[in-house]
Amino acid sequence: MHPAMSHQPLDPSVPPEPSLEGRTQGARSSVSRRRFIGAAAVAGGAMAMTRFTPSGFAVPTGSDLVSKSATELGRMIREKQVSSVEVVEAYLKQIEVVNPRINAVVALCADRAKAEAKAADAKLARGEVAGPLHGVPFTIKDSLETEGVLSTAGSLGLKKYIPSKDATVVARLRKGGAILLGKSNTPEFTLGGGTRGTYNLVYGQTNNPYNTAHTPRGSSGGAGAIVSACGSAFDIGSDFGGSIRSPAHACGIVGLKPTTGRVPRTGHWPGYGGAFDSYQQLGPLARWVEDIVTILPIISGPDFRDAAAVPAPLGDPASVDLKGLRVAYYVDNQVVTPTPETQAMVRAAAKVFAELGARVKEDFHGGDALGNQIRNKLTKADGGAWYQRLLDRAGTKEPSPGIKDNLTGITIPTSEFTDYMERQDALRSRLLGWMKDYDLILCPTNAFPAPAHAKPVPQNAGYTSIYNLTTWPAVVVRYGTSAEGLPLGIQIVGQPWKEDVILAAAHHLEKTGGWKPPGTMFASK
Repeated sequence: MHPAMSHQPLDPSVPPEPSLEGRTQGARSSVSRRRFIGAAAVAGGAMAMTRFTPSGFAVPTGSDLVSKSATELGRMIREKQVSSVEVVEAYLKQIEVVNPRINAVVALCADRAKAEAKAADAKLARGEVAGPLHGVPFTIKDSLETEGVLSTAGSLGLKKYIPSKDATVVARLRKGGAILLGKSNTPEFTLGGGTRGTYNLVYGQTNNPYNTAHTPRGSSGGAGAIVSACGSAFDIGSDFGGSIRSPAHACGIVGLKPTTGRVPRTGHWPGYGGAFDSYQQLGPLARWVEDIVTILPIISGPDFRDAAAVPAPLGDPASVDLKGLRVAYYVDNQVVTPTPETQAMVRAAAKVFAELGARVKEDFHGGDALGNQIRNKLTKADGGAWYQRLLDRAGTKEPSPGIKDNLTGITIPTSEFTDYMERQDALRSRLLGWMKDYDLILCPTNAFPAPAHAKPVPQNAGYTSIYNLTTWPAVVVRYGTSAEGLPLGIQIVGQPWKEDVILAAAHHLEKTGGWKPPGTMFASK
C-alpha cells in the first residue's frame, strides 16, 4: 500500500490530533481523515531549492482562491468576480483537507460564517461595503475572546467558555466586514507550550505544514500553520517574546509585532496591565506583506480599555524611500550562533539593500545576553504567582507542564525586582540611542529552523525577545531555506512607530523570497 493511503500516522512520535467534531459552534462538520503526501516546495532569495518529504501535503486544493492574498480576495469580492460565499466555502473545504494533519484549527463557526458570507454578498448587492476585507474569511488565535464561539486559551478551566463579547481586534475586523471561520491553537495562556511549541492539554499538539514531525513554534503556531497551509486568509496572533515572529519564521509566512501601544489587547488571555505589560503585543499573520498593510490600520488605535494603546500616526509603506535607508545587520547575537543557512540569508538580504543604494553596515547593539537575563529574572521573580492568578481566573486546576514548571514558589526580594526593572529601562535607553543611527535592522528570527517535536531547540535560540523588551516593531518574512528544506524567516526591526519602514522593506524582500506552498496537490479520495 502507498504510504499516503495508510491509516497509520506517518510519524508515530507525533500524537494524533483531536477531531474538530464537538468543537464547533453552529454547524458541526466532521473532518475527514484523508491521507495525502506531496513535494514540499521551498525557496528563499537566491537560495531556492526543492525538497521532497513524506509529511508534506496538498496546498492548495482545486480552488486557487485559498492561496490568494486577503487584500486580493477583498478586491475580487467588491468587484463581484467572486462571492463571499464561494470564498468562505473554499476555505472551509481547505480546513477539512489540511487540518487533520496539522491540528491548527481547534473550533469552527461554520454555519455562522456561511450566514455572514450570504449577508456580506447581499450588502454588496445593495452597494454597501464594510471595508477592504468585506466578505474575507479569517481565523483567530484561541487566546482571543470571540462572541458566541468557544474560547479556551488552551486551558482546561476554559474548555467550555463561550464569551458574550469579541476581543477588540476581533470586533474591529468583523465590523470591517471580515468573517470569522474559527479558532487557531495556542499553548495555555500563550505561555505554557514549553519545549513543545504550540501544545496544550485541551487540544494537543499543532504540527508544521512543511513537515508534520516538526513544530510550528509558538505561541501563535496554530495561526502560522493554518495560514501557511491556506486554511485561512489571515490570523491575529500575540507576541510576548517572539510568539508571532517565530511561527512566521517556522511556517514561511509574514508576521508583524507592532510597536507597543499600537494595537489594544482587550479580550486577550493574558490581557493588558502588570509588570510585563510592555512585552505583549497583538499583530497579524498572513501569507503576503500587502495583507499586513491592509490589516494593521483596522486593528490599531485606542479602545479606551487598554491604557497602553495610543493614537500614534501610521505611515504609508508605499511612501518609504528604500534607497535612503540606513541599515544595520548582524548574523550572531553572541548568545546562540545561527545555522550557516540562516547567516547566509541575512547577508543576502543586506546585499539586496546595498545594491539598492541604502547605507548598509554590519553592526550589533549587544543587548541580547543582558536582555535575556533581565527578562528571565523579572518573569520568574514572584515564583509563578502571576501564572497562578491566570489559572485561578480561568478556574484551571490542572495546568499544562509548561505553566506548572513556572510555579516554583521561589521569589526574589522586592529590592532586587525594582533593581532589575531599572536595569531594563537603562538597557532600553542605551539601545534606543544606538538605534538613532539606523532606520532598520536585518537579523535572524531564530538561530535554527522549526525543530522536530522530539528535538527542541535551546530555550535561548530566539533573536526576538530583545525587541519585546525595547518595544520596537519587528516583522518576519520568509527569505531562506534550511538544510532540511524548512522555511527560514528574516527579522526586520524598526524604530518605534515606524511599521511603514519595516513593511516596505519586507515587501521588497518578498519579491525574491516570500511564502511558498508547503506541498503540491496529491490527496487520497
